[in-house]
Amino acid sequence: METIPISKFKATCLAILDKVKRSGETIIVTRKGEPIAQIAPLSSPNRPQSWLGCFSATGTIVGDIVSPVEDASEWEALRQ
Repeated sequence: METIPISKFKATCLAILDKVKRSGETIIVTRKGEPIAQIAPLSSPNRPQSWLGCFSATGTIVGDIVSPVEDASEWEALRQ
């Protein structure tokens, strides 16, 4: 646990809050050496570990998603 004086906390409040959120570490704020506040990250047990794959169970693929929708003979860009 890191301890910082209140003057440093006041000067760098937003950076300290970002650090707590990013690292998950608790910080103690002191005044004249006496602890007056504890800055700790919120605990959120329902938060997924990563956003990657968070919708994997919500959709289904129907049909062929690789082949073109129309034949190549129908493409206007290929006509000359």
